[in-house]
Amino acid sequence: MNIGIVVPGFSASESDWCIPALLSLVRELSKDHSVRVFALRYPHRRASYSVYHSRVESLGGAEVGGVGKLPLLRRAIAAIRREHRRKPFDVLHAFWADEPGYVAVRAARSLGIPSVVTLLGGELVALPEIGYGGRRSLLNRFLAAKALAGATRVTAGSTTLASLARPQAKPSILPIGVDVERFCPGDAVPSLLAGKTPLLHVASLVPVKDQRTLLHAFARVSGSLPGAVLNVVGSGPLESELEALAKSLGIERKVVFHGAIPHHELPSYYRSAELAVMSSLHEGQEWVTQEAAACGRTTVGTRVGVVADLVPATTAVPPRNPEALAHGILDALSDRERLRARGLLAREKVVRRYSLTGTVRALTSLYAA
Repeated sequence: MNIGIVVPGFSASESDWCIPALLSLVRELSKDHSVRVFALRYPHRRASYSVYHSRVESLGGAEVGGVGKLPLLRRAIAAIRREHRRKPFDVLHAFWADEPGYVAVRAARSLGIPSVVTLLGGELVALPEIGYGGRRSLLNRFLAAKALAGATRVTAGSTTLASLARPQAKPSILPIGVDVERFCPGDAVPSLLAGKTPLLHVASLVPVKDQRTLLHAFARVSGSLPGAVLNVVGSGPLESELEALAKSLGIERKVVFHGAIPHHELPSYYRSAELAVMSSLHEGQEWVTQEAAACGRTTVGTRVGVVADLVPATTAVPPRNPEALAHGILDALSDRERLRARGLLAREKVVRRYSLTGTVRALTSLYAA
């Protein structure tokens, strides 16, 4: 089968974990199919190169915005048509509904082939107070609406994300899974994480992840559980602000900022944690929760992405509510036997519903249909 994939960005090489789940998905799909990837914005250069067995066309859109993105989208559609003439596609699949979805649907219609649009991020939300979400832009709202209306099939990575698409579309739930052989239970490495009771938060330090709420929640947890330490893995523009907040809350000795960690090293961090914690205002799917679950660790997090879908293996609380988040964390840690049982249940659910091999089987069936 000849598959064309349209994404906002893609790995510049096999060692570049730009969007890890998509790199892993393309790696697995390309074992049995011909896969060509069209990356609109990253890498920040126009190039043609190979990753695993797939050909990648980078359009080099970088930071182009506003109506200036229209030439980029036209160039992407033209590139897909050229590739189709060389070797016809059976299906075009866009990940994210706005720019990639519009490109895939327009190109597919002109070529007379089916298209799939997968919702994965913030393309259908608007959080103006933090400058986040595709729906803040009139043009992006137009692109997403055209993609949802014109796609042959629409899928979503979580129930909460699928609900945002209605009534424009009726997405089927088809998450992009994780590699459950790489992310699997194993021995903890005590030297990796700080604290007698290490909590783990893996995320970019950006407003939509709402680490301010997490720190306020952890201040409450720390008062009741002196051995707990919050280990933060990730980097971003809010790092110095969050360090200052931890100091003002009197928990700077109980919060450790580890910085960015290579993706292939994360399994050891999950295995070394007692509990994973998340505080996001929005998540399309939340691969971090799936990765933690695949390693046998449950998550206490906000009711976004797959956290809600994995209940009761996870604990879901309202966003922007440090009291509820703290209560969820303390409740999870109050019974270690129950905590381990939840971790095992989380692993079982991920293997059954969120594995990379399962995703490949589901997509192959979808494309064939």
